[in-house]
Amino acid sequence: MFLILPVVLTVFASFATDWTGILPSGFYTVENWMKALTGDVGSQRGLGDGLWFSALLATGGMVINILIGVPVAYAVTRYEFPGRDWINTFSILPIAPGIILGVAFLQTYPQYAGSVFGLIVGYSILKSPFMVLIVQSSFQSMDLRQLEETGRSLGASWLRTFVTVIVPNAKKGILAGAIVTWILAAAEFNFTWLVYARGPEPFALFLYSAITRNPILIAAAGVSVYFLIVMLAVMIIQLIGGTGFSTTRNAELRDN
Repeated sequence: MFLILPVVLTVFASFATDWTGILPSGFYTVENWMKALTGDVGSQRGLGDGLWFSALLATGGMVINILIGVPVAYAVTRYEFPGRDWINTFSILPIAPGIILGVAFLQTYPQYAGSVFGLIVGYSILKSPFMVLIVQSSFQSMDLRQLEETGRSLGASWLRTFVTVIVPNAKKGILAGAIVTWILAAAEFNFTWLVYARGPEPFALFLYSAITRNPILIAAAGVSVYFLIVMLAVMIIQLIGGTGFSTTRNAELRDN
């Protein structure tokens, strides 16, 4: 209740006409939402200008994290090889604050400053430790050697075994990592503020404008939109995870 109360209160306030005391008052109005969505904010841009842009950025970063983070987590969990500890360390090294990585990114790749590619790559680097740590924890709870040897003994290649046996068995960890990295990337402010230069305004910058340059009720509406997006994203990713990871081959291997 201590954690969820501010969220609930903010959502209720977005439909109020006044919030001068402890609790908002003057229900019910959608004017705050309309102002936030249509552009009556300090940045003079509506939420719709950057909503899909931010979703694209977060999704791109999440996909890169899945394609790279899952194999890395599997390798450092399943195998013993020279440099394993170093790879494991470097895979979680970008857990540094976004402003630090933003400065390092701009100094190293100035040609990508403000570009869509730069933001997507930056988000994937910034959130990759969460994917690796979450998926690695899931792999550690599995008997990877037995699963791999079972698939190989039935004639499957290593790649097919990994895709159709290992990944489906780790889908809960992968799904959790995807949700965490997407949500954190969608609201990443420090890195976005440093790297962003032009084009649609990312969602984090919109929230900053709504919170700092407008009445509290419009800011509450902007924050409420983020909560709504998070809920929808979690539901969509869970739906995809629940229907898109299982295979007939995987079921046959587990039965054997």
